[in-house]
Amino acid sequence: MDFVLLPIVLLAAFLNGYGIWNDQYANSYYTTAVGSMLSNFHNFFYASLDSAGSVTVDKPPVVFWIQTAFAYVFGLHGWSVILPQVLAGIGSVLLIYFMVKPTYGLAAARISALAMATVPVVAAVSRTNNIDSMLVFTLLLGSWFLFKGSKQNSAWRILVAFGLIGLAFNMKMLQAYMILPAFYLFYLLAFQAKWRRKIILMIGSTAVLAVVSLSWAVTVDSIPEDERPYIGSSETNSVMELAFGYNGLARLTGQQNTSGNAGMPNGIGQGNNRGSRGDSTSAPNQTDSGVPGAGRDVNAPDTDNPNASGTNTMGGMNGLNGNFPNGQMPNDMEMPNGRNFGGNGGGGMGGMFGTGEKGPLRLFQTELSGQASWLMPVVLLGCIAIFAGLRRRNITNKHKEALFWLAWLLPVAAFFSVAGFFHQYYLIMLAPPLAALTGAGFVAMWKLYRDRTGWQAWLLPVSVLLTTLFGWYIMQVYDDTIGAGWSVSELIAGILVTVILVVMLHRTHRWKQGFIIAGFMVMLIGPIYWAFTPITYGGNSMIPAAGPTGSNSMFGRAGMGMPMGNGAGDTEMPATGGRGGMGNRNEEVDTATLNYLKEHNTGETYLFATTDYNQAAPYIIDEKAAVITLGGFSGSDPVYTTEELEELVKSGQVKYFMVGGMGGRGGNSEITDWIKEHGTEIPTSEWKTGTDSGSMDNGDTGNRAGFGFGGQTTLYEVKL
Repeated sequence: MDFVLLPIVLLAAFLNGYGIWNDQYANSYYTTAVGSMLSNFHNFFYASLDSAGSVTVDKPPVVFWIQTAFAYVFGLHGWSVILPQVLAGIGSVLLIYFMVKPTYGLAAARISALAMATVPVVAAVSRTNNIDSMLVFTLLLGSWFLFKGSKQNSAWRILVAFGLIGLAFNMKMLQAYMILPAFYLFYLLAFQAKWRRKIILMIGSTAVLAVVSLSWAVTVDSIPEDERPYIGSSETNSVMELAFGYNGLARLTGQQNTSGNAGMPNGIGQGNNRGSRGDSTSAPNQTDSGVPGAGRDVNAPDTDNPNASGTNTMGGMNGLNGNFPNGQMPNDMEMPNGRNFGGNGGGGMGGMFGTGEKGPLRLFQTELSGQASWLMPVVLLGCIAIFAGLRRRNITNKHKEALFWLAWLLPVAAFFSVAGFFHQYYLIMLAPPLAALTGAGFVAMWKLYRDRTGWQAWLLPVSVLLTTLFGWYIMQVYDDTIGAGWSVSELIAGILVTVILVVMLHRTHRWKQGFIIAGFMVMLIGPIYWAFTPITYGGNSMIPAAGPTGSNSMFGRAGMGMPMGNGAGDTEMPATGGRGGMGNRNEEVDTATLNYLKEHNTGETYLFATTDYNQAAPYIIDEKAAVITLGGFSGSDPVYTTEELEELVKSGQVKYFMVGGMGGRGGNSEITDWIKEHGTEIPTSEWKTGTDSGSMDNGDTGNRAGFGFGGQTTLYEVKL
């Protein structure tokens, strides 16, 4: 047993897991789905967002199946749905260690494991119920099988490796395929067999990849639309279209539809709302979930918004400040790091989420560099050291594995350098190759330095200097928040260690190895500090990001941390009720609302239906109540027609409708108009608690409408 590995694993466990018990809802979009999936197999299989099984989440179900299993065993809590990702983050550290050790040695394995544990974005994502930590673990597990299969000429291990990539596709679709260039390259270089057998096995592996990848999607798409939920955030009610559209090409181009919106309500940052999304309609019909016509592909109403122009307005939110408290966007319209919410910094959607300007240096810009880029100088110079002795007839396993990690790193880095839309936490995809190449490269430079191998011996001190300079560049932007001591200390320490290493280059000293280790630890000052920020400054469960302002994303903090730091208070978001990240704008369960709906329920199947899943979330999660969401994540999915709503009411399945919430969330204006036309508005004083501080006057009715974060909430009773 390697006793040095133990504290590294414990560090990873602390960074990933400390305080998760304080996150009540985590990413409530996903937690709500888990709550619905616990109710029956229909919802479980499809990863249904609501109790009625009417619309799915916008991702495949595998990770949610795992989270549901944990929730079934431990109960549905924020921490129970986060726990699988915590374990996946720890597992990734171990996999990196065991993949690096056989070829590059014990020291490289330890360094790589420590680097993986302290990549800031890994810590930020692994302490939420977002998919990416589990995705990376699965990709690494597939890579481990690929390495083993290639070294042992084991065909079944190769098949398993490609099958695991297919499994990862059923976690986050095309994002899993980003490492396929590395898989095919390494297989062709490392698998020792005659070309005929090698090609046949590669074809077979590709077939396994395709079958596993498309198994769920093809199954779901082959089921009649009136017998399954609507595919959330898709344009055509198709999993395949979702995979290659919203979760595929649209990520590169940045042309997002208004149903998915990547985590934003009703098209934030979008120039246009969606028009018609379906070409077929059919009469209401009872589904397996007990909802007439649930999930049918229908003609969506025209939802053009007068505020939706070519500029970055917030589509369904009545302009930039229409329904926010006091007419003010959170954080004064600023993204983390003080970037303007709708500015030109990133070009379209990219800049809106603080991802910098497109270009070859995007990953080195302030907006993104703090997530995963800290050790890139070490990786660059380390690769020079690894390949310095490469000869045409002397390609070793070290070279082949380094090529594998580079073939993972470079396409992913290239994608994020030009992508039109992504979130900062997607950069977790960079963590495994950066960690592996850090360990392998640093040890290679260490040996060249020790052996005084000409100009190559200078790579180690230069890497220490460049990496600490880069760390200072990242940290100094936040000096007003964290104090200048951190950035200045790293800079001074890095320069000092570099000078010592240069002086000792041609000398023998018993402390020489100690200073080399010190050089590496100095380079980790910045990453380690940033990896702790989700704990020390609070995290964001919806759009996690590391850094002193990472909790600010757009709408709230996770409440999992221990807020501290010089000036951190200036960056806090307004309190919004429920605990969790941006996904938890919803209030917690309102006892008055719950009691009113239960007391006035006359046998209806569903407690209420809502245009905003955030309104449904606490009731599904905490109360296990049966609630319908009428429009999926953004509120604009054409899940129901007015005829189907009428049938729901007439059949006695639902009579209460909650309209509003996140700026009047619910892009389907025809549905909202139908509810208002046929419903009777219930005075807020009868069903909602605390209207003095979270409400506003409704001039049309004289009643005081319930006021959730960012907009009015109105309860209607519909009787037909």
